[in-house]
Amino acid sequence: MIPVAFDYERATSAEQALSLLAEHGDDAKLIAGGHSLLPLMKYRLAAPAVLIDIGRLEELSYIRDEGGELAIGALTRHFDVENSDLVQSQVGLLAAATAEVGDPQVRHRGTIGGAMAHGDPASDLPAALIALGGSLVIDGPSGRRQVDVDSFFTGFLETALSEEEMLVEVRVPKMPESTWSFQKFNRRAQDWAIVGSAVVINNDSCGVGLVNMDSRPIRASAVEEAISNGASATEASELAAEGCEPPADINAGVDYRRHLARVLTRRGLEESGR
Repeated sequence: MIPVAFDYERATSAEQALSLLAEHGDDAKLIAGGHSLLPLMKYRLAAPAVLIDIGRLEELSYIRDEGGELAIGALTRHFDVENSDLVQSQVGLLAAATAEVGDPQVRHRGTIGGAMAHGDPASDLPAALIALGGSLVIDGPSGRRQVDVDSFFTGFLETALSEEEMLVEVRVPKMPESTWSFQKFNRRAQDWAIVGSAVVINNDSCGVGLVNMDSRPIRASAVEEAISNGASATEASELAAEGCEPPADINAGVDYRRHLARVLTRRGLEESGR
């Protein structure tokens, strides 16, 4: 299908991108890799009057060591995150989850910021960031603000970003001694996950993020609490679907998704050494 007509603006700086957003308001959408927005436009589920291209803003493409955290620019490509020695050594879960995104073509064009800003519950990276306890830096007319990941995803394809704001950075706590696992079940390679589970064990703390188990990316809080109270992987994983409202679609019903969440979380906990 062909999207409806739109105007195109290419931003040459983050400052200009914000200015264009302020100028066009809710008629405008940012585009970088385009793998999330363009399919919505083709199906007429999104019809922006103006596309603001930020894909060439090198100022927002970086991976930096910031003491206790890694700072990753929102326009950093998946390929660069996946293959970064810094990411692999400090937050291995993020590198592993990124390696599961789409295919090589997608990973060479898609960006970590795009995956977060889209807020798709079936996406791999939001669940990984939830498990890691990361945060997101947002820029806008009132300046920059930092939002923890649990407050960022607010609903189906909805986030804490306002119409005049732009995600500029993802921050992830460094966990060089952590153990982790990313479990994903799909019918075919490169498909969206029917269910996924991102697990990280760092010292005595446990983080678990779930893929496609609610209308938004969600934390398996009951599993984390059970592990902190000394439960085994088998015992804790039985709580993986607690508090979730998984969708039913052509790929899986609610009960099947709940079952998958328990199985994949158990496997993730066991692979992480629990």
